[in-house]
Amino acid sequence: MTSHRSSDGLDLLHRLQDWYVAECNGDWEHSFGVKIDTLDNPGWMVTIDLLETRWSDLELPRQLVERAERDWVQTEVTRSQFIGYGGPRNLDEILRVFFSIVDDRGREGPS
Repeated sequence: MTSHRSSDGLDLLHRLQDWYVAECNGDWEHSFGVKIDTLDNPGWMVTIDLLETRWSDLELPRQLVERAERDWVQTEVTRSQFIGYGGPRNLDEILRVFFSIVDDRGREGPS
């Protein structure tokens, strides 16, 4: 089973808040944003809009990591959205994948 540290999860939430605030420009937040929802299998779904951000043109193929019935993560970037799904204890991992993408692409500079 995946190791979970509460401070790491709080750091991820703080990073998500900071990312969101940085994208809010008086216009973007009226049409775009971040959605975190639950799945009935059970699990999580995270959708983060990238349109009108420096990551708008990014496309990444679907990646799936299956460790167990309730320990899995699937992510992709398509149509200017990061979309992540995961098991009931994989929300932090989904957010880590998102930040690994934006951190990596952020080093390349604005598009």
